[in-house]
Amino acid sequence: MATVRSLRDRARCLAMRAMAHLPDRVKIRLSGTPPVIVDGQQLDPQLQLLGSIRRRQGILGLVEPTVAAGRARFRRETLAFRGPMTRVAAVHQLEIAGASGPLRARHYVPDAGEGAPLTVYFHGGGFVIGDLDTHDEPCRILCHYARLHVLSVEYRLAPEHPFPAGLEDAAAALVWAQANAATLGADPSRVSIGGDSAGANLSTVVSSLTARGKPPLAQLLIYPPTDGTTPRRSYELFGEGFFLSTKDRVAFGRYYAGTAKRESAALRSPLLASDLSNLPPALVVTAGFDLLRDEGEAYAQALASAGTVTRLQKHPSLGHGFIHLTGICPAARRATVAIAREWRALLDATPLSRG
Repeated sequence: MATVRSLRDRARCLAMRAMAHLPDRVKIRLSGTPPVIVDGQQLDPQLQLLGSIRRRQGILGLVEPTVAAGRARFRRETLAFRGPMTRVAAVHQLEIAGASGPLRARHYVPDAGEGAPLTVYFHGGGFVIGDLDTHDEPCRILCHYARLHVLSVEYRLAPEHPFPAGLEDAAAALVWAQANAATLGADPSRVSIGGDSAGANLSTVVSSLTARGKPPLAQLLIYPPTDGTTPRRSYELFGEGFFLSTKDRVAFGRYYAGTAKRESAALRSPLLASDLSNLPPALVVTAGFDLLRDEGEAYAQALASAGTVTRLQKHPSLGHGFIHLTGICPAARRATVAIAREWRALLDATPLSRG
């Protein structure tokens, strides 16, 4: 799907890249507000400046005024802010078997990729927005710095396809990857799963559903939504003005749930699951200025308490969606690279057979 970047988009991107080289004190002064310090954390000055610019321009909700408009705007902004593309050995466009038909997928091949691990990646976007292109650069960074194959999968989106369509596609994608890893040049014994935001939710639910069958080797959960039912302090602190709003979260949840019954709540809010034991090792990543921060960290704690090997990586100066800002925010790029390297370290430390 082609997206035309307007002159305005290009100008904004070039301006933000130039501003990234300014001293932090200058960025804060240009934002027009004092340093943003909440809950003992200081927002990265580049993000403070970006937030200030967006507020002056007028910020719409992520699915406002319509879902179609939100999807198009998200594509334009993520492509504008990604910066130069990270090099990988090769990129292949694929179709793989989904739960109810073929799914678009993109295979990223690392240097010296023969026999490297494979991570099946599901994009974020509240189960409503996002696609292969919006997450192209994060997948490139993961492929390059974690030195592994990445299979990015475009699952069905709500509201056209509400729960459990996306979850069923994610489960089918894992099965396909496990069966076809060798054909892709990857190690079929080291197939993992991961994603950001909604994609992280899908990853952890699939990991739970397959725990006693053929689970993934490990799960990568970047700022995962894990509990849509319990009010938490991070909702109060970051529900307005910090990249993902409470209004966005409510809209996404409504579209995704559709007519789902209450009995399936744990398949949408995995922190509600009665048993989190015997799950694949997890790397959980949270952002300090994210309303999902507390539920992500609560999920990491719940996994660890249940005996699941869990690593928690916190990025206190960043906000939700920072993996899309690697081209204009040096701190976001450093964090995304750190995620990739920690992910590979976890995979290398994970035995092929879990007892």
